[in-house]
Amino acid sequence: MREGRPPKLSEIPAFTAYMNTGWATPDRTPPVVPGAARAAAAHRARLAEALPGRTVVLGAGEAPTRSNDTAYDFRPDSDFFWLTGCAVENAVVVLRGADATLYLPPPAYPGEPGFWTDARYGELWVGAAPGLEDWAAALEVPVRPLAELAELGVDPAAPLDEEVGRTLAELRMFKDDWEIGQLREAVDRTVEGFAAVVREIPAAVAGPGERWLQGTFDRYARAYGNGPGYASIVGSGRHAPTLHWVRCDGPVLPDELVLLDMGVETHAYYTADVTRTFPASGTFSPAQRQAHDLVERAHRAGLAAVGPGRRFTDFHHAAMEVIAHGLADWGLLPVSVDEALSDTGQHHRRYLVCGIGHHLGLDVHDCARAPEESYHGAVMAPGMVLTVEPGLYFHAHDLTVPPELRGIGVRIEDDLLVTAEGAEVLSAALPLDAPGLEKWMAAV
Repeated sequence: MREGRPPKLSEIPAFTAYMNTGWATPDRTPPVVPGAARAAAAHRARLAEALPGRTVVLGAGEAPTRSNDTAYDFRPDSDFFWLTGCAVENAVVVLRGADATLYLPPPAYPGEPGFWTDARYGELWVGAAPGLEDWAAALEVPVRPLAELAELGVDPAAPLDEEVGRTLAELRMFKDDWEIGQLREAVDRTVEGFAAVVREIPAAVAGPGERWLQGTFDRYARAYGNGPGYASIVGSGRHAPTLHWVRCDGPVLPDELVLLDMGVETHAYYTADVTRTFPASGTFSPAQRQAHDLVERAHRAGLAAVGPGRRFTDFHHAAMEVIAHGLADWGLLPVSVDEALSDTGQHHRRYLVCGIGHHLGLDVHDCARAPEESYHGAVMAPGMVLTVEPGLYFHAHDLTVPPELRGIGVRIEDDLLVTAEGAEVLSAALPLDAPGLEKWMAAV
């Protein structure tokens, strides 16, 4: 019986020699989504036109460490992907006008020590790894080894220039046909994911609770896309009014509402963002229906205010006016509707403290670096994709709310494409009204 530590494999010449031979070449086709390279080239041209004469350096980033030598999943920086169509950890693109050079860490192949010793880039560890020439052919840009960046004096870790970040955010507000196709796919898969989740509500009620539903959607998103585009929200009962209930660690209660805010991210990293609120029993109670009907009216008012030439804030004000009038009719406002809607009032926002819409694309809250005047102060135009998502959130411990409404949270969220004629609701396959949701639940 041998004693002591096992020998390091790198210290054994016979093993090293044996590992260097006998390997066939695997399929190293780069995982580039069809159309991504051409779209990225067009995006680079738009950036060059917006910032003439500028050199731009952008990194893909790397996966954050979870613990020790274990990392979370890698997702490329959204601006980097928009400009390259590439998703390689630690990659860097250097743009001189519309001309791009991509710098990648070379993989380690058989015959190189890193093949079996490098857990990050060794092909034995990570699977078939495209080479620089493979990426160059797939992306139609020059690709060089990452180490050459040092010779150019480029610091890939330097923060993105504020003007560049702002310009990219403004450019990304307008989706091209390829991007719109990706968002349609994301929404369609999300609707399918909602159906998968609703079918599991009885199972969740029986024991596993909110996480069973969250896991159902996340599994669907991983199977038919890249994964969920953000942390899925599943809130039952008193958890539904919590805006970002991503813990999802409670039960699904049979007589309560279940708020589902979820989105599939495609393999090209474009995400949907859709919300519906369902009665776990399949039928809304009178109090639940009361809250849902008011949110529905506000939502329809918001949808009607989306279109070219309208201010981005129009749908916000349209929905808020409906909410304020409804709350006043219920006796829940301590002031008049006019005072509540004034800039110095906003009393109705106690029950709706969040905004009710945002740009959507590579990020669920897309184009966040854009300045106020280009975002909320802008006019909507064809090619913009955005969400409308009013809600009512009556917390169980809010004593200003009648007992029958406490613990009820409702949100309705749709994804819209602004067109030349108006707006297209991409998520229209999901019903808006309470009877329609009840019927849809029974059918899936």
